[in-house]
Amino acid sequence: MSRILIIEDEESIAELEKDYLELSGFEVVTQKRGDAGLKCALEEEVDLLILDLMLPEVDGFEICRLVREKKDIPVIMVSAKKDDIDKIRGLGLGADDYMTKPFSPSELVARVKAHLSRYERLIHSNAKENDIVEIRGIKIDKTARRVWVNGEERSFTTKEFDLLTFLAENPNHVFTKEELFREIWDMESIGDIATVTVHIKKIREKVEFDTSKPQYIETIWGVGYRFKV
Repeated sequence: MSRILIIEDEESIAELEKDYLELSGFEVVTQKRGDAGLKCALEEEVDLLILDLMLPEVDGFEICRLVREKKDIPVIMVSAKKDDIDKIRGLGLGADDYMTKPFSPSELVARVKAHLSRYERLIHSNAKENDIVEIRGIKIDKTARRVWVNGEERSFTTKEFDLLTFLAENPNHVFTKEELFREIWDMESIGDIATVTVHIKKIREKVEFDTSKPQYIETIWGVGYRFKV
């Protein structure tokens, strides 16, 4: 349930807005003073703010400016002022909408629903899912750089993680030690390919049930390694 904060010093207007919004399924909190409303907006979980301009202690312009510095929630400004300069100033401070009193409560509800719907779409479109590789009980979260084996998280060093991920993303492909060294360490082997063997051993200890009979990373004798699927 979306939570709406109304900062409005005219109690009759605030109650009317509250009644209509609650009938539409929203949770509503009201504040009469600008300072109390600002505190509520900044410290509590609020999904949308309905903000009057003329408020005691702190006006709506200042509240909008301070809320915008901390939160990215929809803000609807309401005012008896019809001057374009106030509308321009309010929108310039980050308000998403500006309604001039008097207005229909049903119109307010419609605008609230529209802004919340738009905000939800924006949030979901910006949310990036983690890049996940999953093979037979091994789950590799490339974004968070975390690995689970049969549901149990295991700790990997940077190069162990990179090597496991590279092999898992290229299943059934046989790589020589030289190729793996060049790919993971980004340099020619120059006699240092033994480090590949050491890292494969460490990875097996963390992912294999029986390291003497690897189920994931196979040794192809005389050639190199492959991740079996």
